[in-house]
Amino acid sequence: MTSPTPPQAPSPALGWLLAVPALLGTLISLVLPTAQTIWLSLQRGGVLRESTYVGFANYGRLLGDGEFWRAAWFTLSLVAMPLLVAVVVAPLLAVALDRAGTWPRRAGRIALSLAIVTFSPVGVAAAWMRGLAPDAPGLAGLAEGLRDPATAPGTLRLIVAAGTFGVVCALAVMAFLPALRAGSVPQGFSGAQGFSEARGFSGPSRGGVGPAMLVVGVLVAIATVAVGLQTFSFGLVLTRGGPERSTETLAGLEYDSAFRMAEFGPGASVATLTGVILGVLGIVATVVVAASRLSVTLTPRTAPEPGAAAGRGAGTVGMAVGIVALVVFLAVALVCAWPWIDGVLASPTSEAGSLRSQVNTWVPAIGGAVVSVGVAYLAALGIGGLRPLGRGSEWLLLVFAPWLFVGTGPLGVANWQNMRNMGLIDSFLALVPPLLVSVPALLVLTLLCKGLAERTDKDFFGGVFLPSLPMAGILAGAVALMNAQDLLWTLLVAQKPTLFTAPVAQMAQLGSFAAAKPDVGAATPLLVVAVALVAVVAAQLLYLDRLAITTNGSRARTAAV
Repeated sequence: MTSPTPPQAPSPALGWLLAVPALLGTLISLVLPTAQTIWLSLQRGGVLRESTYVGFANYGRLLGDGEFWRAAWFTLSLVAMPLLVAVVVAPLLAVALDRAGTWPRRAGRIALSLAIVTFSPVGVAAAWMRGLAPDAPGLAGLAEGLRDPATAPGTLRLIVAAGTFGVVCALAVMAFLPALRAGSVPQGFSGAQGFSEARGFSGPSRGGVGPAMLVVGVLVAIATVAVGLQTFSFGLVLTRGGPERSTETLAGLEYDSAFRMAEFGPGASVATLTGVILGVLGIVATVVVAASRLSVTLTPRTAPEPGAAAGRGAGTVGMAVGIVALVVFLAVALVCAWPWIDGVLASPTSEAGSLRSQVNTWVPAIGGAVVSVGVAYLAALGIGGLRPLGRGSEWLLLVFAPWLFVGTGPLGVANWQNMRNMGLIDSFLALVPPLLVSVPALLVLTLLCKGLAERTDKDFFGGVFLPSLPMAGILAGAVALMNAQDLLWTLLVAQKPTLFTAPVAQMAQLGSFAAAKPDVGAATPLLVVAVALVAVVAAQLLYLDRLAITTNGSRARTAAV
């Protein structure tokens, strides 16, 4: 009896070819705007008067008078409470849900999903502004606190911590839960002579739950800080950087300098310094991923519950602890989200929630997500699935690492100038986010394709492409949600009311006579929330609940790839 012929793996050269669109997208929408931002930071003028080269004068003034340091310190202080939630509360909740068994864990995933799909920075900030109105005596103390330069920073920190508690905890728990499944990945899951060996993998040699949790914790902490450094919506809606610039964030300082004061040079210098910090954080995170040999894979549908082999199944005590932890989280989340809930129930409908505003919001957001995640997915298949450099292929992610955490803010000045030069300002096309490749999606999908490739005895199509395709769809949906809630980019490129997205329309409403009763739920209408929640719950139960994150992924074979 002859042994079956092992599946033939595609040539690693195809991996390089699949990465080409992402490389081009990175060059066009990330590298060139970065270089352009640096160049603009060495000039003055650029909007109302002709640009003149001034060298490093903008940096000298910015760093010398303390503007940057004051804004940077306050921005970092806003991250403190969300960071504690992400690295302390979230892992404890994840462990409790993991120990509780299947149905409490899945119930937790569903509850956490609601916090994700309903989150809107502008909507939450508008709800707090509504609650801080003179006719809302319950929050009168906070309202007074925001008006005093001495107490405004602390008050805004409390509001940001409360407003982001649910979404920060939910996202962090979603990252920690797969790491807790590291011990449940069956040994020998990959075939002896299958596609995994053709890519240079022998049998799996997995790290335990501890290393996986530690690496994920480091990445979650870095990501939380990086996202917090780009905070914009809360400050703009609630304080506009005041009083007396006591609550100005880095993104707010860039916006004020470049667009309110019409000085591209000082604004670009803030963007450059912020981008340097974000670039370092992105490189550190990528090195952590590559050095720990992190990978993501799918456990079989019939896989045992995490830790069953170690005798820690879902006993009565574990289930009780998990249920209590989930109830406590829900109670705290409801209290923190009550201003938003009350605002959604009480606010009248307005132009911010109209069909035209929703089309402006979601069509460009979804289109941009499909393009950026689609390009990233092709590169992930090449880098993670086909392994053009063999065992060390994930080190190729260092090419994209400086922009891992960069959003529209640090590149906003350059991208706005490009849109103006092309005559696209105040056009529907300008509403599409300018990033052609989603680097966070590229990182996640590469790790997934790597994990699938080293474990499967099937061919590339059946063992890597098909199992990873749902994750590409999930990430496209996540990026679409983020695009739709982004205020800064659409605020820059859309001045005509007919092109306002829901967040921009909410901002415009807050500046009108109706500011006391803003349309809090405009950016998260019921239909969108319902569709998104159904999709997210299905993804959680059918796919995300099967993910496992492991470290020290595999031993490389001596044979060439």
